[in-house]
Amino acid sequence: MNLKTDLIAQGITRRDFLGSTAAATAGILVMPSPWHTTTEAKVNDEQRQRIEAAIPSKAFVPPTKKRKLLIFDLNVGYGGHGSIPTANTAFTLMGQKTGAFETVISKDPSVFRRENLKQFDAVFLNNTVGNLFEDAGLRQSLLEFIYGGGGLMGVHGTTVAFTQWPGAIEDWPEFGIMLGARGANHYDSNEHVFIKLDDPDNPINQPFGGKDFEYRDEFFRVHGPYSRDRVRVLFSIDTEKTKLDGQPRGNCFREDNDYALAWVRQYGRGRVFYCTIAHNPHVFWDPKMLEFYLAATQFALGDLQAPTIPSAKLTPAIRSHEKLNWRLGVEAYTFHKYTLFEAIEKTASLGLPYMGGLSFQKVSSEIDKNFEPGLADDELKQIRLKLDSAGVRLLTYYYHDIPGDAAGCRKIFEFGRKIGIETFMSEPAVDALDTIEKFCDEYDINVAIHNHDQKASPVYWNPEGIMKVCRGRSKRIGACGDMGYWMRSGIDPIEAINTLKDRLITIQMHDLHELSPEGHDVPWGSGVGKTEQFIREIHRQGIQPTMFGLEYSYNWFESMPEIAQCIDFFNKISFHLSKRAV
Repeated sequence: MNLKTDLIAQGITRRDFLGSTAAATAGILVMPSPWHTTTEAKVNDEQRQRIEAAIPSKAFVPPTKKRKLLIFDLNVGYGGHGSIPTANTAFTLMGQKTGAFETVISKDPSVFRRENLKQFDAVFLNNTVGNLFEDAGLRQSLLEFIYGGGGLMGVHGTTVAFTQWPGAIEDWPEFGIMLGARGANHYDSNEHVFIKLDDPDNPINQPFGGKDFEYRDEFFRVHGPYSRDRVRVLFSIDTEKTKLDGQPRGNCFREDNDYALAWVRQYGRGRVFYCTIAHNPHVFWDPKMLEFYLAATQFALGDLQAPTIPSAKLTPAIRSHEKLNWRLGVEAYTFHKYTLFEAIEKTASLGLPYMGGLSFQKVSSEIDKNFEPGLADDELKQIRLKLDSAGVRLLTYYYHDIPGDAAGCRKIFEFGRKIGIETFMSEPAVDALDTIEKFCDEYDINVAIHNHDQKASPVYWNPEGIMKVCRGRSKRIGACGDMGYWMRSGIDPIEAINTLKDRLITIQMHDLHELSPEGHDVPWGSGVGKTEQFIREIHRQGIQPTMFGLEYSYNWFESMPEIAQCIDFFNKISFHLSKRAV
């Protein structure tokens, strides 16, 4: 199915539609481009007035830049929900009124070509049922758009997007993993349920004021790959209060009694949101639900910050990290004598949701290659799925010498985009920084300059050297402070922070048994590194590094107990600081 055949079936030409009063009445942004399409909006005057009256008056946060949302509403093998036109109108008018975003509405799969997706900040699959497109290139483009830092929104029928309909036969398993669930099982289309807020303090839930509520709509009971190990549940059915009436359509039973209705998650750098409340048109002239959807949209677009660590992974320590907006993870060099897959498993076993990558580490026993540019798409897919199954995100990646020629530099940044990192750690040539800076801004990826000792890093070994090469440059270029090498070189880490300030992009943390070139790692707080003072100084200055990187470079094959001690030390300090911050 495509737009042309769909409109011909309705007796409408694309030219007729784009000049129609229906498009203008819906407030749809129509752009003159070869791929842009839209469908006839079946919203009458009364519905439009209801929508306009319910739209929030202002955005939750000011957009950091002009934002654009792609709304894709194609259905294949299914007639489409009646709420699609009201949702299209509500989101379009909501973006216009609040100034938070503009919308483009399309059914044409070619919008997912990379050159077209580049202009958008997020994709909203509006009740998209069925196998939307089978083109492998378009699917890869959408996947990389999300994993590299775009937003994905889905409502109701999106849990059976990219399935063969009817029957919801799976056709793209990784899409279901990325979204967080599959299935369209439900009771009546106007079912009455009581809803509990699982994450009442989440900024996306702020329209509900911390209070549970009741609602009527068609509520899907989703199944695998749904798991609280994967997603951050916003709210779910209160099964103690909700009476199950009516005839179930499909398998509505879960042994764990967990019926999540809305959640968020990260897939790589991608911000993913889903909510099942979107079956009936009235949802989109409900003021409270439109507030909720506005918050969700601003999250997906990248303006409203919200925690996404999966619900089952939350501990008091992780919650304290979230309050401080800090992320503790393992640097891959800690486990570089193992494969990447083994390092992922070790990181997960330590209870940490983050880690860094390393270019000279083998991927796995099955993929006998280094984790570096040149890996095939299928090999990168296996890495994505391994990270996802372990509940670990890759935040940083060490590549020693990013080249200064445009082609070589783009190859590295393309790899960074595909693996979903936020920050490269590198020691490039000084004359490569002009080129690197351009790619940092184009790809929205930082480069943190790493320091070894004076012999290995003659320019970058001290903070003053890094500040000198960063002068006048984008804030996306700064320092990866390796505390171990600082201390071995006679540099006080506290003084280093005060020199670098907001140029400290990420940190590789160490504590040493002595202040000398021979100093080796010991558990944090047990050595001479003033680790607690260092962490508190980071907090005092309001620095929020990409990652507090736990790099334990000693006792390689027996270091897990010492690493656990480092984590416990960090957790105790962050817990105390987070209590003070409340």
